[in-house]
Amino acid sequence: MDQNQRIAAYKEYSPRASRLSEEKFLLFLEDITAVFDGFKALDIQALGIEHNELRVIIGPNGAGKTTLCDVVSGKTRPTTGYVFFDGTDITQQTEEEIALRGIGRKFQTPTVFDSLTTYENMELALPDHYHLWPNLFGHTTKAQREHILEILERVGLVDALDLEAKYLSHGQRQWLAISTLILSNPKLLLVDEPAAGLTDAETALTAELLLELKGDHTLIVIEHDMDFVRQLNSFVTVLNEGVIMAEGSMQEVQQNEEVIEAYLGR
Repeated sequence: MDQNQRIAAYKEYSPRASRLSEEKFLLFLEDITAVFDGFKALDIQALGIEHNELRVIIGPNGAGKTTLCDVVSGKTRPTTGYVFFDGTDITQQTEEEIALRGIGRKFQTPTVFDSLTTYENMELALPDHYHLWPNLFGHTTKAQREHILEILERVGLVDALDLEAKYLSHGQRQWLAISTLILSNPKLLLVDEPAAGLTDAETALTAELLLELKGDHTLIVIEHDMDFVRQLNSFVTVLNEGVIMAEGSMQEVQQNEEVIEAYLGR
């Protein structure tokens, strides 16, 4: 399928044109541009992410991958176009409003508090612990403790409950950062380069974790490590200069001449 056919196929399910869009797609971007000082960093005519899909986005540096996540999460307001999430137009909503709707984001550098233990990091991330007063005087309920332990067991961190985060390996810090996100049960997870700096064993475990999470969440994974992308064995979108260059399986995009020329090399 060439790009014109791909765009036409997506447009059939545009939330502005079809009532079936909400059933098929959790996230839909239409006619999105992001322009900074005259430079068009993003130019996406149509992109849809299905419910409980794991979508991998690859592309060279400066391709627009981070800008795409910024637009979806509300960190950057698009210059033109629409972002629909779970049947609602969220284009003009704030970053906090979008997060409360169920979009969580993990940046490339794990966001954890080094001086706190693994368990304390999780406590701090509880949905009702976002503000100062509950953090100082609130109490974690039995149900919340059980939920924390369940998640940490899932990511292999239950044996590091009382270990300060600064003593965790890089991979463990990545898993902790992901765990703090899924604690609030977001519908969509934006995960930026989860394999960066990991050992081979940690990379394999991270791929397993993301594939397992797909059963309960929709995920968009930004990644450069092609071996890791192959382990995810998921649908791939290739960005280049802010434009979607190709989509398909990893095998399909690896055979695309434009992708080879612009990104993968020969």
